[in-house]
Amino acid sequence: MRVTRAVLGAAAVLALAGCGADGEGGEKVPPTATGSLESLAAEVRCKPNMQTDADEIRQAICRNGDGRFVLATFATDRGQREWINDAKDYGGYYLVGRKWVAVGDDGVVKALRGTLGGDVEIGTDHHAHSG
Repeated sequence: MRVTRAVLGAAAVLALAGCGADGEGGEKVPPTATGSLESLAAEVRCKPNMQTDADEIRQAICRNGDGRFVLATFATDRGQREWINDAKDYGGYYLVGRKWVAVGDDGVVKALRGTLGGDVEIGTDHHAHSG
């Protein structure tokens, strides 16, 4: 019970301090968007080029004024997390929302975050491992 209270207390302190509410550099991040792949694509002004249209995942390549990125939606939170964990081995930048993810370079992901909200995750950097 003490651990739970400590964790909740730490979360409350972070929330009150505003951690996670602002982006890097202090810019405001909107509430995380929700919706279908098409509605998310419309919010960032791209026409999705569908690559996968299955029950568990829908994935498209998008391009807008900020650049090119992959946009994917998922049927379950677990399916999304498994996909992200596997994909992060390939590097890249991931903008993560509830049952959706956008993948692109750092600048594109930061720009998308200004519209879609979400959390940024960074894939594994293999440059240090090259010989």
